[in-house]
Amino acid sequence: MRDGIVFRTEGVTRVYGSGAGTVHALRGVDLALREGEMVVLLGASGSGKSTLLNILGGLDTPTAGRVMFRDRDLTRATDAQLTAYRRDHVGFVFQFYNLVPSLTARENVALVTEISRDPMTPEAALERVGLSHRAHHFPAEMSGGEQQRAAIARAIAKRPEVLLCDEPTGALDSRTGVQVLEALDQVNRELGTATVLITHNAGIRRIAHRVIHLADGAVARIEVNATRIPPSQVVW
Repeated sequence: MRDGIVFRTEGVTRVYGSGAGTVHALRGVDLALREGEMVVLLGASGSGKSTLLNILGGLDTPTAGRVMFRDRDLTRATDAQLTAYRRDHVGFVFQFYNLVPSLTARENVALVTEISRDPMTPEAALERVGLSHRAHHFPAEMSGGEQQRAAIARAIAKRPEVLLCDEPTGALDSRTGVQVLEALDQVNRELGTATVLITHNAGIRRIAHRVIHLADGAVARIEVNATRIPPSQVVW
């Protein structure tokens, strides 16, 4: 798109259940996410952050509304098309690293590079996140921060246009959390990957270009950081 918009959501609503058990996870969300932008989704538990991230990533579909990825309407995509979208365009990073315990860091990254269209090498991806020295170590031999950086290397190895991160520092202490944020910030700056980061830690919002505050399934407000801080200055 000429305006540099990667995602545009229009009136996105997500309802689960029916009758007395109905849950309105999202209520008419309108937003745009741009190339090279780092965005933080901030809000209390149940505010709709993970639901929105899953819909952007093609892991879930809205009950109503529209989600555009560039010029592609994801709400009209088939299951096969969504699978191809996730494989070719999106990298995911979760709170718990989801590494295969019987594979080394390099082999975990290679799981993605072997099925991608134009991947970087596993070695290059691990170098991006400062983990070259751990390439031949198994997850059990790495710290939590190292495992999360290996998960980031796996996510970026396909050269995704979008990186979606759900509480990537949630299971880490402040020191290792900063290392993970530094890796994400480096990927965003050097590769221009549009990055969306869910967090409960309000201090992390200051590393982003914009902060989208969610409450009760709706966008409560959008905060623009005129001056961003480096991850090393985040207050935990």
